[in-house]
Amino acid sequence: MLTRLPRTAVLWTAVVVFAAGATVGLWWFQPWKAVTDTRVSEQLSEVAETASPAATASAAPATSVRTAGPALVSRGEFVTQEHDTSGTARVVRAADGSHRLELVGLATLNGPDLRVWLSDQPVRAGRSGWDVFDDGRWVELGRLKGNRGDQAYDIPAGTDLARLTSVSIWCKRFAVSFGAAPLTSVS
Repeated sequence: MLTRLPRTAVLWTAVVVFAAGATVGLWWFQPWKAVTDTRVSEQLSEVAETASPAATASAAPATSVRTAGPALVSRGEFVTQEHDTSGTARVVRAADGSHRLELVGLATLNGPDLRVWLSDQPVRAGRSGWDVFDDGRWVELGRLKGNRGDQAYDIPAGTDLARLTSVSIWCKRFAVSFGAAPLTSVS
């Protein structure tokens, strides 16, 4: 003899399963981030963006003592990939020889699990550049502090900046780049 579950038990089971699925879906996709911004306004290094020809001609040899202030090593402008992204990325060397990545005027969409990566992959605008940054070598500098404004990330000592020639705002959860910037040497 087959017994039927009461209609209310089936209904409550369906409600619980739906609620659990909705909770997991909301946690995974975090749709509210698409309509919220996190603004960051960190102190950035004061460096000259470009050297004048006179300064370049009279520059000291590479073997001399470094200047007391921070020096611009490389820079690039963000291009859009998964989501509209703009701003400037720059690598700055401090007087003590340490390096940091600075994002100047960053503007991108907020999203779940966003990270800042240095990568050896070339930057391509649009859909063709969405998923290339995890194909090669990369170094994660940390979670994106905010999707708007100025922010800085320490680059670990020993990082090969000659090979890591791009920066990506990487969505680790969905393995796509929101936007990226090629890092071009200024020396």
